[in-house]
Amino acid sequence: MIHPVPVTLEGSGVRLEPLSVTHEASLATAAADGKLWELWFTSVPEPAQTSKYIADALAGQTAGHMLPWVVRDLATDTIVGSTRYHDIVASIDRVEIGYTWYGASWQRTHVNVACKLLLLQHAFDSLGCAVVGFRTDNFNFRSQRAIAALGARLDGVLRHHQARRDGTARDSYLYSILKAEWRDARRNLEARLARGA
Repeated sequence: MIHPVPVTLEGSGVRLEPLSVTHEASLATAAADGKLWELWFTSVPEPAQTSKYIADALAGQTAGHMLPWVVRDLATDTIVGSTRYHDIVASIDRVEIGYTWYGASWQRTHVNVACKLLLLQHAFDSLGCAVVGFRTDNFNFRSQRAIAALGARLDGVLRHHQARRDGTARDSYLYSILKAEWRDARRNLEARLARGA
């Protein structure tokens, strides 16, 4: 049975640091790079909502169903976004990776591949997960492509599944990687990083 606890993960030029209230200003700055909160299908907080965003994530951590990080680009020593484990189900060794976003300047760089490699490696190799899931909004086509490129398989679509920030209901695309698929997924991610992602 998995029991995720806050831990720092580092590799391929990024560091995942446990989220804390001290990251508020840095996260607000990262979100302002591209005004990411204007993307109605994402969970990126507006600057004035960053404190609540952090508080909600830490409340999920205390309740045992989330484990949030900030993402630091080591080359610039800059907080560039956030990610987390969520919907942690310890009894069946399952976590999901989500709530992931990066400032516009770091999108389509090595950062996402590096982060996913660290998170998947920790989930499968350190925590002993049987499966790692992903979910995304039906209108977040970039996210769908990025998840598929990790080697995750589409499990299905839950229609009218969750409320967006604007109150509309989204369909959720659900993906997963099983423990038996992890070796090939890791090779893929390592090869992408070697090519510059």
